[in-house]
Amino acid sequence: MRRYGPAVLLILVGAAVLRIALLSDLYLRYVQGGLRPYLVASGALLGLLGLVRAALTARAARYGTDAADHGGHLVAERHDHLHSHEGSPRVAWLLVLPAAALLLFPPPALGSYSAARDEARRAAESVGAFPALPAGDPVDLSVSQFGSRAVYDSGYSLRGRTVRLTGFVTPGDGDAWYVTRLRVACCAADATTSKVEIRGPDAPETDTWVTVTGTWRPRGELGFPSAWPPVLQATTVVRIAEPSDPYEER
Repeated sequence: MRRYGPAVLLILVGAAVLRIALLSDLYLRYVQGGLRPYLVASGALLGLLGLVRAALTARAARYGTDAADHGGHLVAERHDHLHSHEGSPRVAWLLVLPAAALLLFPPPALGSYSAARDEARRAAESVGAFPALPAGDPVDLSVSQFGSRAVYDSGYSLRGRTVRLTGFVTPGDGDAWYVTRLRVACCAADATTSKVEIRGPDAPETDTWVTVTGTWRPRGELGFPSAWPPVLQATTVVRIAEPSDPYEER
């Protein structure tokens, strides 16, 4: 049975990829939505390779040769080789555990821990006028859009406007807290952080998803570190479920 280990590993990994990419929206925790077809193709290919490997192994056992590994060597030769390493295949089965864990217990999206590690890296933008905001309040903005306008917009388009932001809660010093989003260009591995400090209401539990409505509270000088992080004076904070796509695109 140990000779089927590589085949089982391939099938499990393929099934895990198909589960998150084809049967649910969990893949959005790791990559952008446009990469879904590639994930489905990769999962299907891994599963197919596992099935082919298993079939070759079964055929070799049936006909007395190990076609899967040596293309026709005698079973006796293979037996001698296995006998000299009989302890190692058992350890190899441990490789199945991470694949099984991914299949049964997919990890959550990145959250406050990743945001803290990122230390609020920001895109290199220069101060300048931004396009006018849409008419009507409140205006929905992404966390990164609000931050860019608050820190770099020489036209002060946020002044006097009510905005609505959605993100997850991260803690700050003392009573300070932030609405935070992670931005990705391709996948979770290249995530960077955008966050807005919230003034007024008490902080919900860390990693809780919220929609916050309020007005911009200027701080510091445009384009300088003193203007970061931007501040929103909140009037309402509403807890919401985590969205299926938790990341903002860069």
